[in-house]
Amino acid sequence: MEKLALSLYILGNRESNSNATERFQRSGETVSRIFTDMLHIFARIGLDTIKPIEGQFEEVPNHIRHDTRYWPHFKDCIGAIDGTHIKACISPSCQIPYIGRKWEPTQNIMAVCDFNMCFIFAFLGWEGTTHDSRIFLQALRKQELKFPHSPPG
Repeated sequence: MEKLALSLYILGNRESNSNATERFQRSGETVSRIFTDMLHIFARIGLDTIKPIEGQFEEVPNHIRHDTRYWPHFKDCIGAIDGTHIKACISPSCQIPYIGRKWEPTQNIMAVCDFNMCFIFAFLGWEGTTHDSRIFLQALRKQELKFPHSPPG
């Protein structure tokens, strides 16, 4: 419970390692190790949690099927993809690849939503200067990420 609390304290409040060491009365090495371990756990949970529902793509949603603006153009579409930049707290010595067009360090994140506006895929942790197409192509190449595809046929 303490590991979870420590990680949520850092993530939720954008706290530094030194503030967490003071708050939880642990060494800097211990806080860093716990936080890194918890981030890996969160990432694994994300692979199991953020995914399409079984059989979700077998039927086209009614608001697509019955709207002439969308049908037949989006008949095989399973969702929408977009990228966004999220501010990142990076040590000054490592900031250069994360600094984007607004001169702030960011992470580039790609997300996919279904027609009910539920996340079905997320790929995060990329440096802010990484181009969206590189993230997309990497998501397609890495089988273990389970990028959602429409059913064959």
